[in-house]
Order: sequence, then C-alpha cells, then structure tokens
Amino acid sequence: MTLKVLSVASEAAPLVKTGGLADVAGALPAALAAQGVDVTTFLPGYPAVLARLGKAKAVHKWGALLGSPARLLAGKLGEHPLLVLDAPALFGREGGPYTDASGKDWDDNWRRFAAFARAAADIGAGAVKGRSFDLVHAHDWQAGMVPAYLRLAPLEGGRPVPSVITIHNMAFQGYFPGDIFPQLGLPPSAWTVDGVESYGGVGFLKAGMQLADAITTVSPTYAGEIRSVEFGMGLEGLVLARSNRVHGILNGIDTAEWSPAIDPHLAARYTGGKLAARAKNKRAVEREFGLERDDGPLFVVVSRLTWQKGMDVLAEVLDHLVGIGGRLALLGSGDAEIEAAFHAAAVRHPGRIGVRIGYDEPLAHALQGGGDAILIPSRFEPCGLTQLYGLAYGCVPIVSRTGGLADTVIDANPAALAAGVATGIQINAVNAGALAMGISRAVELYHRPAEWKRLQKSGMKADFSWGASGAAYAALYRQLIEEQG
Repeated sequence: MTLKVLSVASEAAPLVKTGGLADVAGALPAALAAQGVDVTTFLPGYPAVLARLGKAKAVHKWGALLGSPARLLAGKLGEHPLLVLDAPALFGREGGPYTDASGKDWDDNWRRFAAFARAAADIGAGAVKGRSFDLVHAHDWQAGMVPAYLRLAPLEGGRPVPSVITIHNMAFQGYFPGDIFPQLGLPPSAWTVDGVESYGGVGFLKAGMQLADAITTVSPTYAGEIRSVEFGMGLEGLVLARSNRVHGILNGIDTAEWSPAIDPHLAARYTGGKLAARAKNKRAVEREFGLERDDGPLFVVVSRLTWQKGMDVLAEVLDHLVGIGGRLALLGSGDAEIEAAFHAAAVRHPGRIGVRIGYDEPLAHALQGGGDAILIPSRFEPCGLTQLYGLAYGCVPIVSRTGGLADTVIDANPAALAAGVATGIQINAVNAGALAMGISRAVELYHRPAEWKRLQKSGMKADFSWGASGAAYAALYRQLIEEQG
C-alpha cells in the first residue's frame, strides 16, 4: 500500500537552501518513492520559492492564519508534489528565510513559523479537498509546532494522523518568550512542561519532541549523544524520557546531484577506476583560488565558518598546514572574526591559501572534485553531508570523531589500512594539537601514493545513497501508522 506523507520543512533544495536541511528535504521524496511512500513537500512562500513556482493554482485559503490571510499553492518539486504557503505578510520579504539583509533574525519568526506549522497541521489532517495524508513529517524547530497543533489543537472534523519530527541540529531550538503563548491559538492546557512550555518560554523544537509520535536524528551516534548534557542543549532530559521513541537514521546523499561521473560542475569527470582525471580538477581549483601549482596536497573547506564547525581551531593551525607542504582553498561564510582570521592567513601565505567568502553551489562541487582532502573538524555534527560528498568524490575527509562524522568515516589507522577499509582520518579532540596531528597524518599518507589511492577508492565504494535510509524511514512510518490503528 502506498503511504501518503506530508514533509514539512522551512527549506528544500533546489528552491531555497541555507544548509543541509534543504538537501535532505529536497532528496526525501525521491528516496521514499522507491519504498512505496508518496511524499508531498510543504514550504513557506518566500519570494524565491514563489518565483520558481510560477503561475500556481491556489487549492486552499485561510482568512486569518494566526492573524494573516494566506493561500495554499500547488506545484512540483522535481517530479514530486509541492505545496507552498503564500502568506505575503509573513514570508513576502527580502533577506534570508530566517534573517533580514543584515543577518538579524526576523522579530516575528515565532509568528511566521507558528502559522506555517498551523497550516501544515490543517493540511495533514485533511483540510484541503482531495488531499489526504497518512502521516506528517516535521523538520527542525521551524516545523516543531506541527505535532503540537495536531495533538493539542486539532482541526475540527479533521483526521488524526501520527507525526515524526527530525532533529537536524539540536543547537537551533526556536525558543521564544512566554508572552507569545496566548497568540499561538493553543488551549491553556498546552502551557505545561508536557506541552510547549520550556524553561519559562515557548520551545518550538521542544514542543515537537514532546508531542510527536517519534523523534529521529540524522545519525545513530547523534541519537546517543543528545542524551548527554554536552550535546542535549538543555533538552537531554526530554530525550532520555522519550528514549524509546528516538531513532537515529543516517542521512543519504542525492547521487543524481553528487556523482563525479556525471557532475557538470567539474573540469573533468571521473570514477574510482580513473582517478588520474582528478588532476584536471585540481588545476582548476588552483586557478580559481590563485594558488601555486605543486605536487603537495590541496586541502579544501566547504563550511559555515562557525564555532560549531571548529573553524576557529582550523584558523589556528593554518601556518602548520602550509609549513608541512599543504595548501588550502576555502569556501564559506559565518562569524566575522573567523572570516577575518582566514583572510589574514591568506595574506600571510599568498599562493598557499585562497579564501572565498560566501556560498557557490558549482564551486562546492568543484572543490570536492579537485581537493585531495576536505577538513571537517566540527565540535558536534548531527550527520554532516560534506564528508559524504567527499567520500563520493575521492576527496579524503579529515573529521572529528562525533555524530555522523564518526558513523561515516573509517579512520586510517594501521589495522584499517592493512584491511583496506579505511576511508579518511578521524581526530580525537577539537583542539589545535589534535587537528595539526590529523593534518600531518594526511600529508604523510598523501606522500604514499598507493595507500592514498586505496583510501580514495574505499571511500568512493561506500554506499551513502538514500536506499538504506529511505527504507528505515518507510519502516518507521508504517510502524507509527499501525500503532495509530
């Protein structure tokens, strides 16, 4: 039997993207179609989304959705159904999905995403004629209120449906002052620790975790880590209390978009059997970043430049990286101080370090195809997609041993190298000493070409497509629907 699932996300590639959530939300429909699951994606009507949607049909209207009139537009995300909430007062503004042009959070984010969640709950429960769903899948805090509305303020005459919430990053919780509660359209009984209240305020992610029928994280290790104070970010008690409802399902990658054999953004396409072709891509990256051409390793970074990603620590060890014969090409943006530190390193080491502030999707592909190793020293990483792209492209990941990085990269220790299963390098701590040691290990391995090539080929053979992950989501959906009876 085909299941009908409403996937509720604040972004989905290729329509709108700020991070990995968009990649996952964009890939899920195709991943689950193979499992007999028909996914409809529901997005906010940002200007960029509406522009891509074109002349779309309105299939439902709200006179006042938390105070704002709104329409529901129907379209396609690739070959799969798409619904978009056209609410100009909430989403028809310039800037990013969550921030204004200066990078400051919109003051009314609570209202924007509560309204989005209210609409999603209505749609999931059958408010739109001719569209019924068996389950609602909410992603991150922006959709965290969906399970709360389904459970505590259901649509009158609506059909009860189970819900799943996926935590893509526990660090972003959607926490707002308690005085917004009366405007959320929830009954007074929702203002409890078993409802949406969290530390005296309203916690959007907390509400979803409390009230969804299941909680998933994007890797098995992260599902364990968030039970601890270090990674639980104040919600570890809730995770422990609901531990029998917490599932770690590793993200996959979209192999139609990320495959070096067919990637249009590469100077030369290649496979694991024709790695020599990567040299053309390396030369292209060197030219793009103004780097000297030599036979040493080219390290790359594609990342947000933040504390979470360990980029402050990487900035500390750049002199060491250059001193042992490495070069660096970096693409990313984030904290101003970290950006300045990388710019300063590029000035100190002209021709050895190249920095591009911002994000450029084709360039991200080119870096994976031309870099020898990609640096990902995250302090915590729920799953991470960058290392999966690196594995697929033969760009050896150097990662910290946390979350999805630990689950997906096999360290090149002597035993793993001898067995031919190593795929990258893990570091045990996120500090300058440990990262410098990991970079040194990479340089030593790089200068043993036969071993380096085995490392690349082993990574490229790994299967991180959506096959296994899609099957796991489908099995969880069916279990929850069966429980609902």
